[in-house]
Amino acid sequence: MLHDPNHLYIFDTTLRDGEQVPGCQLSTTEKIEIAKDLENLGVDVIEAGFPVSSPGDFQSVVELSKAVNDVIICALTRANKNDIDVAADALKFAKRPRIHTGIGSSDMHIKYKFNSTREEILERAVAAVKHAKSYVEDVEFYAEDAGRADLEFLAKMVEAVIGAGATVVNIPDTNGYCLPDQYGAKIKYLTEHVSNIDQAIISAHCHNDLGLATANSIAAIQNGARQVECTINGIGERAGNTSLEEVAMILKVHNQTFGGLTSNINSKMFTYLSRKVSDMMNMPVQPNKAIVGRNAFAHSSGIHQDGFLKHRENYEIIRPEDVGLEEADIILTARSGRHALKHHLERLGHHLDKDALANTYERFLTLADAKKDINDEDLLSLMK
Repeated sequence: MLHDPNHLYIFDTTLRDGEQVPGCQLSTTEKIEIAKDLENLGVDVIEAGFPVSSPGDFQSVVELSKAVNDVIICALTRANKNDIDVAADALKFAKRPRIHTGIGSSDMHIKYKFNSTREEILERAVAAVKHAKSYVEDVEFYAEDAGRADLEFLAKMVEAVIGAGATVVNIPDTNGYCLPDQYGAKIKYLTEHVSNIDQAIISAHCHNDLGLATANSIAAIQNGARQVECTINGIGERAGNTSLEEVAMILKVHNQTFGGLTSNINSKMFTYLSRKVSDMMNMPVQPNKAIVGRNAFAHSSGIHQDGFLKHRENYEIIRPEDVGLEEADIILTARSGRHALKHHLERLGHHLDKDALANTYERFLTLADAKKDINDEDLLSLMK
């Protein structure tokens, strides 16, 4: 599989890893609707499900394969023949199918999950990739718990599966354990110690147990990874996955730092898609969530409001319009200054001189101390 080293491949797993969250299950129709939005968003890969896990998941992969045209449709499996056979069957209508297979790579998983040895695990990994390759050209291999795996053994595993035909190698920090410099160093080690690494894309799949999923994914990109596995709103098991919108906007804001690395993401869809996924999955977005949280572009401190109203870039590094919002919010609270009050009064058609504004501001503070949220009706009442 030829890949562009200047392109960051966005692998969306909202419909697989994200949907595993209790209470977030979607119907096949809902999955198709989100998949079409993800295609319009510009993701490169959609992980559509884990076909062997349930008849519903199998059917979702079949239907998504029919509904989506330009995006790679990926199905997850374990490293066994039956899983891979079922996944290949589910992908039969996909225009660009990918099988995502893998096995544990840390000694902890090898011993306590598989009750096996490194040698046996290597054989199973290679056999799974070869079997998947007999069905599809595009095979991704995940080295589960790579975050805690021995580096030398991990490199040996990665080299073996690329040799067996893997086109993408996924280095998951399954438990959200790594620090960014550790995870980045792991990726760098693989680029320097796996002789055939140029024949595959390195993928980062990070979890947010310590709040480091996005930071770790960025560290991976800086050290040679060219695919990031992520979800809308960062949803996923436990504390969630890497947030797609965060990675895309970091790439946009710091583009020169990444040497002009590009993705196909249309960031103007973020607010719409975030709210849609949140509503459909019944999974609220925390108000202070980066990029898509309700307060991400809301300014309530008087000092910040004054600086923002004088020059937007004083307090904003992203334009709200770039993520599909109309404009930033200047929230009126008891912490707001005269500048913010003047801004809102003028928006409502009231232009006050300095003395009148000072008088109104004193009355505004009394009201704001007594009332949490100040709305337009409250402001108009001050003008009576």
